[in-house]
Amino acid sequence: MDYIKHLLKDVELPSEVARQTTAASGVRQLMAVLKDADLNEEAAKFRDRLNTQFAKAPANWDNILAWWVRNHFLTEPMFMYFDDYKLLPGKVNLTQLQKRTSQNSIDDEDKTAIALLRMADVDLDDLLETKAYEEVKARLEGLSNSITDQIFEYWRQNRELDVEFDIREDPTDKAPFNSGPNLYIRIKSRRHRVTVPFSQRSKGFIWFFSFLVWFKSVKEQAGTQNDLILLLDEPGLNLHGLAQADLLRYIDDLSAEHQVIYTTHSPFMVQSERLHQVRVVEDKKDGGTKVSENVTSSDPATLFPLQAALGYDIAQNLFIGKRNLLVEGPADLVYLKFFDSQMEAKGDITLRNDVTVVPVGGLDKVATFIALLGASDLEIAVLHDSTGRPDQRIQEVVRERLIKEKQVLNYGSFRNGSKSGAVTAADVEDMFTPSTYLGLFNDAFSKELGGRQITEAELPAGDRIVDRINRFLTAEQIEIRPSGGFNHYRVANHLASQPKTKIDAATLKRFGQLYDHVNSLFSAM
Repeated sequence: MDYIKHLLKDVELPSEVARQTTAASGVRQLMAVLKDADLNEEAAKFRDRLNTQFAKAPANWDNILAWWVRNHFLTEPMFMYFDDYKLLPGKVNLTQLQKRTSQNSIDDEDKTAIALLRMADVDLDDLLETKAYEEVKARLEGLSNSITDQIFEYWRQNRELDVEFDIREDPTDKAPFNSGPNLYIRIKSRRHRVTVPFSQRSKGFIWFFSFLVWFKSVKEQAGTQNDLILLLDEPGLNLHGLAQADLLRYIDDLSAEHQVIYTTHSPFMVQSERLHQVRVVEDKKDGGTKVSENVTSSDPATLFPLQAALGYDIAQNLFIGKRNLLVEGPADLVYLKFFDSQMEAKGDITLRNDVTVVPVGGLDKVATFIALLGASDLEIAVLHDSTGRPDQRIQEVVRERLIKEKQVLNYGSFRNGSKSGAVTAADVEDMFTPSTYLGLFNDAFSKELGGRQITEAELPAGDRIVDRINRFLTAEQIEIRPSGGFNHYRVANHLASQPKTKIDAATLKRFGQLYDHVNSLFSAM
């Protein structure tokens, strides 16, 4: 054990005792060896220091070094759960706020108001004690500028807004705002050149503003200097889809300091490029509520946010990509994106970052998409499965000059590791070495297979791995799904959720050569 070697490197022990310490597999065993040993003065002091250091170690801790590290360097994690997000008031009576603060009787609204001042590094007492107009005005402008910069770093739905603050008394207002100075929060529209009370802005903006204010000082709210584990239940319900994307950017920054776990039913709160971070929650009939990293659930209600997130991502990119690679289905997209990230991590060739991969829902829809995208003056290439014979639908769009023949690719051209002119039978799954794909299949359907590991030697002969697996399932009477065969997307999703899966060099080479050829089909950036 390295730690024991470190402890003993400067300690002179009798030869017999030194021999016995080499067999010690832990600190507790070392202490047992030294307990009754005849030691010189220096070694005895070392033994005493060791006994003192680990004197309070519980008997049920086999590894007392781990216990010592935990007690001296680690702190108990603090969890904070939020299902009710406090909204910032549009005006605050500063005299009453100061009074409640001094009496330690502040409520949630007060805490949010104090968090706002803390966010701008403004002290409540200083704000109240300042009497000179110019000094008050300078403080308020500093407060306005600081808050505006921090809020609109994330809120991108309307960038022509400013946060403005004012302090004044209003004896005509209702209590408690009729006595003493009030802090007013107003939002100015530079476009319309007017200000409105904070409370009259949209509910989504008020929620977003309040959320940022609260979590900018969440440590102070919790009374700790330690990082927290934040549990957020359905954040952003009042926000529309694009505003939820703004919230995700803030949560990303928040997670640099704290661990953040949030629940959602919204597809806009699921980042399609981070499916490996997703955990699904299902209410199982036979086991209660289960949390799993398996995103290939068979429950449609559970899958819907994930499917919608992927669909929205596709729709958003469909018409804004200058260069588009049309593929048949979502499994193609998942594989191409997965291997793109793998190749990037290795410093190998990747798919051009200005190429949008667009699943069209089957080869029969390719012609429609080609006409649609071609009419939008976009560059197009097609990558499809092949039966080994030229596809009539593809040949038709080539004859009509909707797309050049060289822009049409099939996976069969790359399965031997290089682009060739021959049309051979192949699906996207045939870009994998058969044993590699079969391993993914076994893992993705381990439940249905009862833990059985199907080997390549068991499969019937053939060119296409999917066809070979389907024929094997039929012959062995193994039912993966009632309609026969298996869900190809489930295997792709399984791979996407396991980003550290080891992939063989031959498979990586095929995808690298595919990317290289696809990149060459598009014009220079």
